[in-house]
Amino acid sequence: MTTRYQSLISTPVGQVLAKNLGLPNPVKLERYEEGAPLVSGTVVVGGEGRLASAVVSMLDDLGIANVTGATPDERYKGLVFDATGIETSADLVELQKFFTPLMRSLETNPRVVVLGTPPEMTNSTEERVAQRALEGFTRSLGKEIGRGGTVQLVYVAPAADASVESTLAFLLSPKSAYVSGQVIRIGTAGSTAAEPVADWTRPLEGKVAIVTGASRGIGEEIARVLHRDGATVLGIDVPQAANELQAVMQEIEGDQLMLDITAKDAPQRIARHVKDKHGGVDIVVHNAGITRDKKLANMKQDGWSSAIAVNLTAPERITDELLDQGLIRPNGRVIGVSSIAGIAGNVGQTNYAASKAGVIGLVQSLADTLEDGITINAVAPGFIHTKMTAAVPFMTREVGSMLNAMSQGGLPVDVAETIAWYANPASTAVNGNVVRVCGQMMLGA
Repeated sequence: MTTRYQSLISTPVGQVLAKNLGLPNPVKLERYEEGAPLVSGTVVVGGEGRLASAVVSMLDDLGIANVTGATPDERYKGLVFDATGIETSADLVELQKFFTPLMRSLETNPRVVVLGTPPEMTNSTEERVAQRALEGFTRSLGKEIGRGGTVQLVYVAPAADASVESTLAFLLSPKSAYVSGQVIRIGTAGSTAAEPVADWTRPLEGKVAIVTGASRGIGEEIARVLHRDGATVLGIDVPQAANELQAVMQEIEGDQLMLDITAKDAPQRIARHVKDKHGGVDIVVHNAGITRDKKLANMKQDGWSSAIAVNLTAPERITDELLDQGLIRPNGRVIGVSSIAGIAGNVGQTNYAASKAGVIGLVQSLADTLEDGITINAVAPGFIHTKMTAAVPFMTREVGSMLNAMSQGGLPVDVAETIAWYANPASTAVNGNVVRVCGQMMLGA
């Protein structure tokens, strides 16, 4: 979706204004198209840590062209730097030595990934300091790379060295178009293993996925992307959305269940439906959400309670019921939809922000307790263009969509692709993460 500012700035006059006045000049983001290669271009792999050789093998397996020695006059689509060998603050100069000569050799919409060791798993105080410094480097580079580029830091626990493949596939591809400046942890909670994937174009083949709030917007796109990747989707929404839900599920050959997830018996009804029709579930996406915005001084109790009930209490109760009945299969996925509001807060959204921060609390509470390779993660969307944001006042919408490193809003598919990465069977070691799909907000992290 293009805003009026983007339409203006893309004209010849707009380009002149952007150049002369230093105005934001958003680049059209490349997004994944079914059947396309994961990466259209060459990725340079550098660094002398414990992961570099394994990364080369993984990229080969994924069909991603890569080199370990860059040529200055060539153009590259991505850079992967293994920083696990950085053990002191003096060693951080290796970042400058690798990246500086290559920054002007990057194509449009480039991808940069830095691999490190979780600071708490290092062998010395000096190494812990140096590894923590990587966060400042990647977040800052994400805000200066431009041209639709993204930059991520992936902390890999030593026991999870062989479990990075699904994360590299996501972060180096157009699937991560609106994800930047993020710190992802692999193997720091739960299992450190990864389940093999027979077909990377349909990694969810044979899996069953629940998506709440699936009739439209982000939920509809989540359902479509999971179906694209091979899953059978059970879409859940309120009875008032029956026609929309039925149309979406018919199109993707999915199943449907109409109910209010806040109803007292909703968790039991969902569990019974899953058990009777599918024998279990592999992926549970808690997407359904509402806003009841008011400043706290003007808020009614029902406005507060309804937001908490839909956005937080229902995901808690449904997850508990499915786990208690053993209906989430081994190597299953529980995925929550939080929000930037749950991290940074927002005026008039004390109820909504509390509920979305609670989703993060749910992830943090369960990540270390789940068994059989079941994981829990969350996404935290920023400004995503939907019918709901289209109703936001014009100036608020225009400005809000540009307050990030990419100077534009995201699309529902950006959230859906991030969820599909979590859902991938090879992402078992990706557990306890909250990844912001926000184009990297310019203020804060």
